[in-house]
Amino acid sequence: MKASRVAAAGAAAASAVLVLSAPAFAHVSVQPEGEAAKGGYATVNFKVPNERDNASTTKLEVSFPAEHPLASVMPQLVDGWKTQVTKSKLAKPLTLHGEQIDEAVTKVTWTATGKGIEPGYFQKFPLSIGQLPEDADQLVFKALQTYSNKEVVRWIEAQKEGQEEPENPAPVLELTAASSDGHHGSTAEDASATSAAKDTVAETPADTSDTTARVLGVVGIVVGAAGVAYGVLAGRRRTTDA
Repeated sequence: MKASRVAAAGAAAASAVLVLSAPAFAHVSVQPEGEAAKGGYATVNFKVPNERDNASTTKLEVSFPAEHPLASVMPQLVDGWKTQVTKSKLAKPLTLHGEQIDEAVTKVTWTATGKGIEPGYFQKFPLSIGQLPEDADQLVFKALQTYSNKEVVRWIEAQKEGQEEPENPAPVLELTAASSDGHHGSTAEDASATSAAKDTVAETPADTSDTTARVLGVVGIVVGAAGVAYGVLAGRRRTTDA
């Protein structure tokens, strides 16, 4: 009896540990490719996981913060999805690159043209956005995730300082400070160019070493041939003297 009670208690404790250590459900989030620097432009990805085992995600609506309007929003084509960009008039026009902008993007909607995001999968939705505000540390978006069974999950709750994460947190894009040289972060194209430059630099020493080895090889052959010729001539001279 005592052994069975201990076993039962151990099983209960193990179950409690599993429950406590179970990961929180994934939610719609946004992350930059590289950095999202204040005052600059960035490419960001909205990551959408499917949290249901009996329905697919067929629609995503992302609303942009009205207090920090973005004049430039360009979506990347996503296979199997149709994209709609909604713009609205601004109460207070923006000045961007010396020009006045009186409208900004307020919402981007992706609608599945096929199966959507099936159970057990996630999808990324890339956007190029800018000009990012210089007077904010983050941008809070609101997202609506619609499933094939008509269920709508509203990822709109703001994280309050000092409190636990809400059940349906809104996607938050953290902004970094612009560099001292005035460069406002890098885009995906900049990253590709940097990577290519590194590859070129890495290849240069190898090419130089290979060329040097070839030159030294040729010099060695010439020196060796000269030595053989000298030996033959010396032998002939000895024969003649004899």
